[in-house]
Amino acid sequence: MQILTPAARPGFHVRPTLPKQCWGFVVGSACFAIGSAPGLTGILGPSANVVFFVGSWFFTAAALIQLLLSGPMTTEVDGAQLIRAEWLSAAVQFFGTLLFNVSTGAALRAHTIAAEKHFVWNPDAAGSVAFLLSGVLAVVAYSHVARMWEPRARDWWAVWVNMAGSVAFGISAVGAYITPAGTAESDFWSNAGTFVGALCFLVAALLSLPLGSTANPAPAGSVTAEPNR
Repeated sequence: MQILTPAARPGFHVRPTLPKQCWGFVVGSACFAIGSAPGLTGILGPSANVVFFVGSWFFTAAALIQLLLSGPMTTEVDGAQLIRAEWLSAAVQFFGTLLFNVSTGAALRAHTIAAEKHFVWNPDAAGSVAFLLSGVLAVVAYSHVARMWEPRARDWWAVWVNMAGSVAFGISAVGAYITPAGTAESDFWSNAGTFVGALCFLVAALLSLPLGSTANPAPAGSVTAEPNR
């Protein structure tokens, strides 16, 4: 019997895969949808912040997997090293999820207007901007490998539904702006934007799930094919 030395023993590892990425986005999106669902926000009360916080970590785990699967950071074009739009989209999205971790975590403990503005709204708004930029970069990456109008393709729907979700999250951040009185600018748009955006991200993730084939659909917020070189 062969005995492995400590250096030769295989260590614990988690293999990043597209299904894990998609299900992470599905669970995270479901949490955000539940926390902002019409009729549930009043019932959940402060508990909604816990739901958002849990969901934000599923977003972060999924975004990290997407970044790991997005391929190399740069590609060579005419002798120059250029940053790939697909990688940059995944990297910006991952940064945005970290900001949502900060925002949703701070919401659990913020009890003053200043704390809500600086530690809840500021990172939330910055995270929403990051998601918007990530969505735009995903569209750019997709346009390099496919047609801008391709409604029969699941990848096309995943990219554009994801973009719609990013826009909705941006609207949510505007509605959630903390006024000097300590209230949100618009509770309706804050909750509606979060709810619609979460549903869009959920649908985009489901569209990206492999359906028992060798095909590799585009991850939510990104594409899998290489940009033109």
